[in-house]
Amino acid sequence: MINTSQNNYIGFDVLFNHATIGILITDSERSIQMANPFLLNQFGYTKEELTGQPATLLLPYDEQDPYAVRKDGSKFPVEISQGIHATPAGILTITYITNITDRRNAEMTLRELSQQRKEASVKDASLQRMNSFLNSLWTSTGAMIIVINTDGFIRWFNPAAERTLGYKASEVVDVYTPMFLHDDDEVALRAEEFSRQLSQYVAPGIETLTIKAKLNLPNEYEWQYIRKDGSTLPVSLTVSAIRDANDITGYIGIAIDLSHIKQAESELRISLEKERELNELKSRFVSLASHEFRTPLSAILSSIYLVSKYEALEDVSKRGKHIQRIISAVNMLTDILNDFLSVGKIEEGKIQVRHSTFDAGKHIGNIIGEMDGLKKPKQNIYYAHHGTPQAYLDPTLLKHIVMNLVSNAIKFSPEGAVISIRSQCSNTGFQLSVKDKGIGISEEDRLHLFERFFRSQHVSNIQGTGLGLHIVSKYAELMNGTVACNSAPDKGTEFIVTVPFPQN
Repeated sequence: MINTSQNNYIGFDVLFNHATIGILITDSERSIQMANPFLLNQFGYTKEELTGQPATLLLPYDEQDPYAVRKDGSKFPVEISQGIHATPAGILTITYITNITDRRNAEMTLRELSQQRKEASVKDASLQRMNSFLNSLWTSTGAMIIVINTDGFIRWFNPAAERTLGYKASEVVDVYTPMFLHDDDEVALRAEEFSRQLSQYVAPGIETLTIKAKLNLPNEYEWQYIRKDGSTLPVSLTVSAIRDANDITGYIGIAIDLSHIKQAESELRISLEKERELNELKSRFVSLASHEFRTPLSAILSSIYLVSKYEALEDVSKRGKHIQRIISAVNMLTDILNDFLSVGKIEEGKIQVRHSTFDAGKHIGNIIGEMDGLKKPKQNIYYAHHGTPQAYLDPTLLKHIVMNLVSNAIKFSPEGAVISIRSQCSNTGFQLSVKDKGIGISEEDRLHLFERFFRSQHVSNIQGTGLGLHIVSKYAELMNGTVACNSAPDKGTEFIVTVPFPQN
């Protein structure tokens, strides 16, 4: 079962609970997992009554004429569109249900109009009333209605079609066939599909739109309409034949704009993808934390045990050694937790950039001084600032960037190595370079260097979460900056962070 208390992101909540279309979510067994308020109201059920029930309770299968059944047993025709989404809990089917009673009524009414016009000589009064009603329907409906003759030329083009597609009726009536609204490649593919289904050749063109209506077969498909401005529009198009006794006198196409449904699908897909990423992040955290915490925790426990054994005055130096070891392990745990907290804030969009003017050289120098205790024996850090001293950046984000890059340089460089750090301010921006003489990075690993949790197989013996460089790249990105890496195996590594100053 889906846990809605955990999955209700703001975007999903607005889409699911306030949509004006029925939305049904079922599992791989077609068992109902969720139904939105619009659907519950439309069918007359409560959430508790539907959860766990088979989808066929609402949607008995009927390929020729899909329909839905309310709780009171009444039926109504529907338009159904579905999407499949894989989640860690299994495959979910998202079904959008649209009541098309009005559309069917409109089709029926327009057919009646054709018949009524033939009987105009004896039914003038009735025809006037019908014409008034149909004119209201014709001008007020939100569906695009296009009527063509047997030669394929457009005869009627309703106001909704004008508004949605950007053409005036006077531009298209008796001038174009509906094919000018369709993409040639899509029509060709649909013609091939119909040729296989009907076991007869269907020519790409107007016949593709009318062949099934001519044969009295269901003819409702999704198409891409091309507007006058060149943009495309997804529509559900139903084409029906207009008949006079046994003869076909034309065809009527009723197109429903699917943009809002496609947008809803996209937003729901994004919400579910964010949920999947969050679950993955949690899983990776548990897995990584259980591994990374083991070493410092073991060091803390063993040192505490040994400290308790050193009670004599002459054991002061031994106690100090193990106390320092405990401090180092605690700092390591703190760094790991800070990495996870930083990534969590980045994923949730909670990092706010606060620019201020400060002395970049002094700021970076202080940060490097605080990290002096992390250096390996005989390692040296050389730092120099060039250009103007003043920078206009977020000093907190810059501090995290410097700390991550410098700690990596210390970690991956051998004892006695030199680490070179350079910063520079110009009138337009800031640049930071951190260069080490460490093990270097292969070209293959550089492709994944800034990905969350990425760790090269060559550094599996070195403590780390695989989050530091991901955080650096995200913090630089938040300040509209970039991070570049120059490295080769056994040649050392240089990271260059470039951040432009905001233009007032």
